[in-house]
Amino acid sequence: MLFMIQLPDLNQLLDECRFGATRSSGSGGQNVNKVSTKVILLFDVFASKALNEDQKEVFLSSLSSRISKAGIFRISSGRERTQLANRKLIIEKFVSLVTKAFATEEDRIATTPTAGSKRERIARKKVHAVKKINRQRWDGIDDD
Repeated sequence: MLFMIQLPDLNQLLDECRFGATRSSGSGGQNVNKVSTKVILLFDVFASKALNEDQKEVFLSSLSSRISKAGIFRISSGRERTQLANRKLIIEKFVSLVTKAFATEEDRIATTPTAGSKRERIARKKVHAVKKINRQRWDGIDDD
């Protein structure tokens, strides 16, 4: 039996996030050494008031590789040259990860192959059989 767990309010989750900035590696030249452009998003899963217990369980199980033992979910981005651009990237990434974590797969409805797809499959099999026959070694003597 599959339980449907509702997606939490993303605005509430973002309100509970803490953002920090550090020096970034990568593009920017000498600017990298003096300006803190890398942005880090921290979200405390255990202390969250926006998530109920079932949602916390889903969050912890599906995003476990990004969550520390203390229950802190962490994402960082230093790709862009400005703090604002990195913050936008990190928020987009957070939203996409959370929506993927709470997405449920729809049950597949079994269908029968169409007549056209059956003909195509048989035709492919015949072409493959001819190809294999042509690969066989021929010694010049007929079996008749």
